[in-house]
Amino acid sequence: MHDVRMQRVMESDHGAANSQPVTLREVAKAAGVSVSTASRVLDDRVPPSQNATAVRVREVAVALGYRRNTFASSLRRGQATTIGVLVPRLRDTVMALMFEAIGRAAERRGYFAIVATAGDDPAEEQRAAHTLLDRNVDGLIIASSRRDDPLPRELREQRVPHALVLRTDGISPSSVGDDELGGYLAARHLLDLGHTDIAVLPGPLFTSTATGRLAGATKALTDAGHAPNPELVIETGFGIEDGMEAGRRLFAARARPTAVFAANDNLAIGVMAAAHHHGLSVGDDIALVGYNDIPLAGLLPVPLTSVRTPFDQIAATAIDLMLQSHSEAEPVKRALPTLIPRKSSGTTRSSSAK
Repeated sequence: MHDVRMQRVMESDHGAANSQPVTLREVAKAAGVSVSTASRVLDDRVPPSQNATAVRVREVAVALGYRRNTFASSLRRGQATTIGVLVPRLRDTVMALMFEAIGRAAERRGYFAIVATAGDDPAEEQRAAHTLLDRNVDGLIIASSRRDDPLPRELREQRVPHALVLRTDGISPSSVGDDELGGYLAARHLLDLGHTDIAVLPGPLFTSTATGRLAGATKALTDAGHAPNPELVIETGFGIEDGMEAGRRLFAARARPTAVFAANDNLAIGVMAAAHHHGLSVGDDIALVGYNDIPLAGLLPVPLTSVRTPFDQIAATAIDLMLQSHSEAEPVKRALPTLIPRKSSGTTRSSSAK
């Protein structure tokens, strides 16, 4: 009888599980028990019972792909809950800063944040997300979303509380900096200093940060009457080595730029190293602007002009959006960046400057 009942439920209901999560009521129906019994058996706060009914309920739950929704139950109990944070890598200073900011914001709200890393591989990202969910986190904050990332869509379909942070796919709840404005501020600063041959290193264009910052810089150049030079836009990764490689390529060219906007401080540090390799003085021969204003930026031998990202504000908003992820709230919240001028961008160029 149990097998027949379970087969009927799987045939009639499980097709919908691809778009909606399996409910406790469906598990109870398939196992032939009450909802309260199923709830007690699947409550992982108590030692698992080994009686036949409990074993059957757990087997049915696994077969149907049931995942207990600890988010709502934890809130009802008034207990501290856990947030999973997914980042590409923690050796990336920006991602480490973002995770720390999320941890602080989570603690203020009575949550505990745990982190998993996934690189830039969408398949690995999905595996890492499922690992966090299997550990009964109450929601996910994702800092590694590509614009074409399938994971946010999957989470929306399964109604898993989540929010994207620093990057957005334009659909899932997202807390980001205003990247287009930040790119505009960086390029406008260099234009105001008299530069027109401005190179832009946007980072990987599969991210919304890169496309947004490049769009802002392009708009600033266009508004100033300067057609952007495609040869001065180099797509890169976000690492120091990527900045070094791009910088060497720029500075080895016959007509090198007089200024560089690197859409990440690590990229900018790499550009500094390339400039030194070519015997160029940052702040004098080459103006340079980075992005995010990591703590190291102001401590470099030539302090780095950078666009400051308000990590704590973005983190707090991300958690709030995660809590409201099924509401009709505005899906993307943008925090305002601030340009922090330092020596690396130099001073106003004279009309006779080459």
